[in-house]
Amino acid sequence: MLPCEVAVKSVIPAIRSAIARELTQTHGLKQKETAELLGITQTAVSKYTRFYRGTVIEVERIEEANIILQETVIALANGKMTKYQLAEKLCTICGIVRNKGVMCELCSLSDPTIDNTQCLICCPTSYSKNGTKKK
Repeated sequence: MLPCEVAVKSVIPAIRSAIARELTQTHGLKQKETAELLGITQTAVSKYTRFYRGTVIEVERIEEANIILQETVIALANGKMTKYQLAEKLCTICGIVRNKGVMCELCSLSDPTIDNTQCLICCPTSYSKNGTKKK
């Protein structure tokens, strides 16, 4: 699997899950309202809020990602974010997750032949040209 395929199956659902929980629990939005804001179904929101989907990683624990996540939640809750801005925020958060190396383990699980020391896709500045980890 390509890293973007891993992201679509694990990182994006984790981001949506975190946003859905914040919107419903902290901001008191109904699942249907949250679904409309995120462009997903009410059933998906239900699965996110009950931890049935989007649980592979905890995006909220990554400080840089959580800052953007919280900004996104507030903008969505206040009706100040377009679907295009939401897409940009999802991509930004996904990029942070990838650059932090959080997705490396997921890629290895999806394809055990992957040598993370040779992969330069998610965190290209973390490794030198010969594949050794930079300090």
